[in-house]
Amino acid sequence: MVEAIRRGIRTAQAGLLVNACLAIAKLIAGLLGNSYALVADAIESMADVFSSLIVWGGLRLSARSADEAYPFGYGKAEPLAAAVVGLLLLGAAVGVGIQAAREIVTPHHTPAPFTLAVLVAVVLVKELLFRRVRRVAADLGSTVVRADAWHHRSDAITSAAAFVGITIALLGGPGWEAADDWAALVAAAIILVNGLAVLRPAVADLMDRAPDARVMARIGAAARSIDDVRCVEKLNVRKHGLSYYVDIHVQADPDMSLHDAHILSGRVKGAIREAVPSVAGALVHMEPFEERAG
Repeated sequence: MVEAIRRGIRTAQAGLLVNACLAIAKLIAGLLGNSYALVADAIESMADVFSSLIVWGGLRLSARSADEAYPFGYGKAEPLAAAVVGLLLLGAAVGVGIQAAREIVTPHHTPAPFTLAVLVAVVLVKELLFRRVRRVAADLGSTVVRADAWHHRSDAITSAAAFVGITIALLGGPGWEAADDWAALVAAAIILVNGLAVLRPAVADLMDRAPDARVMARIGAAARSIDDVRCVEKLNVRKHGLSYYVDIHVQADPDMSLHDAHILSGRVKGAIREAVPSVAGALVHMEPFEERAG
């Protein structure tokens, strides 16, 4: 688990460096090239820089060992960081949208053609980064790394929208300058949607939503595979950072001794952790099996 968190941190660090470079390049190109869509894109990239810092910090905090104050560890820092990233996206969307609406009614120069080359490079870099970070998020099962990946995809989409707007403004000539600002407005809407998509799973993890059915099925099957387990009466699982905590009620022979029941519970716990290595803890409740009539 520690190595998994380190991998996530390395991914966040790489994203931080790329986002900082792209934000500076887009801001300079947008200001020099009279493109508010590119400036809006730069603002979104600056939000990416802060989000990468938050991802980094959230992963580092979640890696801390449990202590007396936090006996279950600091894993909740991971979805909490993802929620902050989602809120950053929502804030960026509102800010960009308001400014884009103002620019639409304000006469200004046509964007410079060189801004298109900048945007093509940005789209390629951000899409590649999105795919790489998404693979890491899938491997780790990390909500915050997944949020970081979608932040990169958001940047790629807004850059593509800016490319379309600037192209229309250049081809249309006088009177079409506002196409660049409409593109920024579209970009704001896209950022808003992505922000909500990032925020929802983060809040769900903070509220201890059950994992997907596949994880639940693997845990239940592992418990049932143990000899002397008659029935799994109840199974609750919650995500805690990159780990899972299991609360399971297992029924066995009512004549079994307390010692044997204790041994059986240990075997159940071992089977669960073997089937799902990301299970950090399992609380096994041993109960007497009772035949049900009918």
